[in-house]
Amino acid sequence: MDKPIYKRILLKLSGEALLGKGSFGIDTDVLKFVAEEIGDVQALGVQIGIVIGGGNIFRGVEASTKGIDRVSADYIGMLATVMNSLALQNALENHGIPTRVQTAIEMREIAEPFIKRRATRHLEKGTVVIFGCGTGKPYFTTDTAASLRAMEIQAGAILKATKVDGIYDKDPAKEKDARIFDRITYTEVLTRDLKVMDSTAVSMCRDNNLPLIVFNIEKKGNIKGVVCGRAIGTIVVEDEK
Repeated sequence: MDKPIYKRILLKLSGEALLGKGSFGIDTDVLKFVAEEIGDVQALGVQIGIVIGGGNIFRGVEASTKGIDRVSADYIGMLATVMNSLALQNALENHGIPTRVQTAIEMREIAEPFIKRRATRHLEKGTVVIFGCGTGKPYFTTDTAASLRAMEIQAGAILKATKVDGIYDKDPAKEKDARIFDRITYTEVLTRDLKVMDSTAVSMCRDNNLPLIVFNIEKKGNIKGVVCGRAIGTIVVEDEK
């Protein structure tokens, strides 16, 4: 019988994970698949928080290089994360999974404001909580928001869902001899500049001894496998003494 090793997790989804084979927007088939995968984990009694990016709709950093003010671009990107959050909430609820969206910028007509204690109570009741709008501040990525929210809700680990099998020493899409790591330290990720998450997010995880697991979300059963402690993807842990 599958037995989870984490009581509570923070799942980090990129907006690009919802693209499917498209170049923009949300693929409803992918959305359904992700919802089913999350449902399998929730059925184990694991408490799930989710931070989702908005890159499938709008990328603030990219837009800022094309003439849009960086602060404005980042706020537009935050709104894109809310679109994805509401779409994922709908998909989860269609599978009978109670879900709440909380946002760092208040928009009470469609979501709750982020309040740590309220989020924790939802999680304790088995409700999935999706955190939108990143940190609510420009110049911070949703990776940093994931690290922050994970620590605020006292998650046992961050699960970063990607389109590759884990962390490689070089880009596997460009280099055929790229080597995947089973285990690596935070410091090595930073010194090698491996682009797993932004440096602020990685440093926050390191300073608070929060495990980070990077894995391929496109393979069925991977989220559940990671939660149950199977050797899937790459785990980033406290620097070995």
